[in-house]
Amino acid sequence: MNAQENYEKIQTGDVVEGRPFTVTTDTIQDFGDASLDYNPLHFDPNWMEKNDFGGTSFNGVIMHGMQNFALITRTLTDWLVPRGGYHRRLETRWIKPVKLGDTITPEAKVIRKNPTDGGLWVQFDIIVKNQQGEPVATGQALAEFRDTIPA
Repeated sequence: MNAQENYEKIQTGDVVEGRPFTVTTDTIQDFGDASLDYNPLHFDPNWMEKNDFGGTSFNGVIMHGMQNFALITRTLTDWLVPRGGYHRRLETRWIKPVKLGDTITPEAKVIRKNPTDGGLWVQFDIIVKNQQGEPVATGQALAEFRDTIPA
């Protein structure tokens, strides 16, 4: 089946559910190593207890915000590529810090299909929720469907 046929099967309202991800000291360390971000926000609980950020105290280390971005990207890519779609854009907003022991799950909902002369486009609303169902990140993503890899 080609990208056009797969695109035509997508409906506004379709939901792409990501895999749950539990935050541990190892996952924070791995992301820090990969991103070279060793900010004490993510690594030093003693530092976090003594400092605040514009009056906000997180009461412990927090996950890298960009790890939300990575989880959303994995969710979209895992769903899109087998269908001939390519993740082209992602904008996110962090709503709430993600702490050690939290389990977060990304979700993408198709909100618009937009065929143009240049391609077949799908727009998604993004939400990442914690184990209590509270949003920790929101955003929008854009994907393009085509039979050849875009430049």
